[in-house]
Amino acid sequence: MRVARTLRREHVVLSGTAQPAPGPGEALVRVHTVTLCGTDLHIWEDDYATELPIVQGHEIAGVVETAPPGAEVNLGDRVVVSPMRWCGECHACRIGRMNACRSSSCLGVYTDGGLAELIAVPATDLYRIPDTLPTGLAPLAEPASIAMQAVLRGRPEPGERALVLGCGPIGLLATLHLTSLGVEVTCVDVDADRVAFARRFGAVRTAVAGEATGPEPSLVIEASGSPAAFGAALDAVATAGRVVLVGISDRSVTLSMRTLPVKDVDVLGSRNSQRRMGEALALLAAHPEATAALVTHRLPMDRVDEAFALLRAADELVGKVAIDVVDTVHERLTAPAGRTGVPA
Repeated sequence: MRVARTLRREHVVLSGTAQPAPGPGEALVRVHTVTLCGTDLHIWEDDYATELPIVQGHEIAGVVETAPPGAEVNLGDRVVVSPMRWCGECHACRIGRMNACRSSSCLGVYTDGGLAELIAVPATDLYRIPDTLPTGLAPLAEPASIAMQAVLRGRPEPGERALVLGCGPIGLLATLHLTSLGVEVTCVDVDADRVAFARRFGAVRTAVAGEATGPEPSLVIEASGSPAAFGAALDAVATAGRVVLVGISDRSVTLSMRTLPVKDVDVLGSRNSQRRMGEALALLAAHPEATAALVTHRLPMDRVDEAFALLRAADELVGKVAIDVVDTVHERLTAPAGRTGVPA
């Protein structure tokens, strides 16, 4: 079978390797599509806590080729793969918050992942794709599950106002989830095109960073990872409101010691998700237009280097970049610019 292996900084090689042999409890999945995120870009740039070489890809959809006895998936089922691994023994795991496992791992980030024609994974990590959701969009369930975790961490209530800072995929998917829960959302980003894009995900107001954002929010989702945005979140949130941080950065933040106690604000971190892939698939299937809009570029696996380069393109709107691993007619007809079309 073919795999796309990142050998060194900004260098991916397609090569042949033996097909994986499923172990006890594992299913064999033929990979259809992998979507890429910012973490994938950092790995490709060798700017992440990942040892190269590695087969990347943690947002994965495919079709079951073999399943172990007693599995809840069957031969031919369209599925997405939950890539998260946890120890089950640390404090976070013991209290049901395996998303924050002290020694968590992730398929395609720390171990070989989905940019391969076949992968062997525990059958319990597979989730059936709803009939109305194309396989080529289903990998979005992984980032959607992360966005949903952040939203639910903030305890949203129908009718309240929320502010989402950052209109990348996580911010947009958080907006989609919030609006589906009856929350009125305002979106802010430094890029005017990304801000305008947020309207397609349910935002009722949008603003470029620095502009007025309208009524005071009681919930803020910080999805940009910018230290300045964290400060803006604390300034914007209502007294006794909640701020959820899902964006990540190694940069430091300086705050007045008055800010949190005087405003009596709940500041909450959010990482990964607590097995919300099924909920995420349902969210995507319920909003087909927004889901399709999020994948702005689609390329075949033999153009994988171009796909990574697109993630850091500054001259055009880039949402999610999808890599079709299967050899389909769609791949052979992909336009040079790689603009999206959605395979079944």
